[in-house]
Amino acid sequence: MFSKACEHGIKAIIYIASQSLEGRRVNIGDVAEHSGSPEAFTAKVLGALTKHNIVNSYTGPYGGFDIDMKQIKQTRMSDIVQAIDGDSIYNGCGLGLSECNNARPCPMHEKFIKVREEIKEMLTSTTIHDLALKFKSGKTVLTR
Repeated sequence: MFSKACEHGIKAIIYIASQSLEGRRVNIGDVAEHSGSPEAFTAKVLGALTKHNIVNSYTGPYGGFDIDMKQIKQTRMSDIVQAIDGDSIYNGCGLGLSECNNARPCPMHEKFIKVREEIKEMLTSTTIHDLALKFKSGKTVLTR
């Protein structure tokens, strides 16, 4: 459903947010390890999320990544998806056709519209805070 970059970004943000709730800043190695993503790839994705003001990046000996409480509570999963993948998840064809619309629909067009609407609702109603709390409680995992 999401690109690999977006999957890695979501896992990284959940980990960073869970640590930020404890007042901790984490380095790229910790993020990569705990989100199950390659370090270089994680750095690239976090760079994009930093540009979109979703995560804070600091350099130097006490550098790393964190998210302030206001950001954690206000940032929605849709913000992360938009920053990394754009809006293709809301507009793309269920069969991957380059053009799919009401005038010339693919066989799945009508059913996929409903799925996209449900995905959009889920992404816009879920905050980083919601997911970080589930992760911190041990009810969810980021890696297997």
